[in-house]
Amino acid sequence: MRRNLTKNEIVKRQPEIDRIFKTGKTQSCRGLKLVVSKNDLGLDRIVVIPVRHFGNSVQRNRIRRQIKEIWRKEKPRMIPGYDFAFVVYPGKVLENEIQTKQLISLCEKAGVFLQLEDIPIV
Repeated sequence: MRRNLTKNEIVKRQPEIDRIFKTGKTQSCRGLKLVVSKNDLGLDRIVVIPVRHFGNSVQRNRIRRQIKEIWRKEKPRMIPGYDFAFVVYPGKVLENEIQTKQLISLCEKAGVFLQLEDIPIV
């Protein structure tokens, strides 16, 4: 089973990122902001943006990897067809369990999770 994200699941172009921020709805919690925008592709895509003064490059890349991994694990529960932009702010480094709870609560607030009756049984 493939454990990383495909190229189609990552938003890279600046016009696409700008569209997410213009048309998206925002949810936030301590140290993390989520902007969700509908797309016409039928699949979910993600971009993780640490703010300018977020540590050094090692810390910025680490937080990108951590959030993408949490998102990848939770992706089967999500409604397809959305673009996600996570903006990460500097602060105390949180444990993985706390980051996971934050990300899940932001996605629940945004209303992008499938309802229990919509989840396919595998």
